[in-house]
Amino acid sequence: MDVIQILWLRQMRRYVRSRSRILGAFGQPILMMIALGYGIGAIYAKAGEGNYLQFLVPGIVAQTLLLSAVFWGIIILQDKRFGFLAELLVAPVRRIVILFGSALGGATISVIQGLLILVLAFAFGFRPYDWALVPAALLVIILMTLAFSFFGAGIASIVEDFQGFQGINNFLVMPMFFLSSALYPLTDIPAVLKFLTVINPVTYMVDALRELLSNQGYFSLEKDLLIIAVTLAVTVVFAVNRFNRIEM
Repeated sequence: MDVIQILWLRQMRRYVRSRSRILGAFGQPILMMIALGYGIGAIYAKAGEGNYLQFLVPGIVAQTLLLSAVFWGIIILQDKRFGFLAELLVAPVRRIVILFGSALGGATISVIQGLLILVLAFAFGFRPYDWALVPAALLVIILMTLAFSFFGAGIASIVEDFQGFQGINNFLVMPMFFLSSALYPLTDIPAVLKFLTVINPVTYMVDALRELLSNQGYFSLEKDLLIIAVTLAVTVVFAVNRFNRIEM
């Protein structure tokens, strides 16, 4: 437990000292809330779909969690490059402990960023549908972030350089976001697009947040939570398997 706490604290200190990383996490979400929330929002309202900002914000929060948590895997690549990971792996500590300590640190940072974006959305006019459901939404955010963090750790354990990590993420992460119903409702969309969206686990994470924060879910909350739990289990197994295969 002490090792996990130390590795978690290391990630937190690195985050606090990196002001550019803190500020950079807000640029794209703010731009999307302005450009989409107000730009497409008028069209969305004319179509009789209601307030687009209420629909959009859970998707923007999910995007923040996804990008922040997955790209946390770059820390593993940095530790590989500068030899810190090699020193950890030869220490008398189980690899799973090293993985969990670092992943929890990355997940905590992503949760903080997601919550800050949610608070920032208040300035744009977003309000939760029911404040009593906000704690449940926070739990979903934590589960989502853990799944994304372990997924990023698994990818980082496979590749050997930053370019490879960036390429895999561009090939997987961005399509996962854009095919997650974060930006559009699932009603009346083409069958092929709907199929790709439905098989995407991020869709159910966004849907759970949207149900709890905006009362605009598409699936049942029970189904969303089940798929989130399964996704978390799969990503943990994936990350542990790949991290155990790292050779220094």
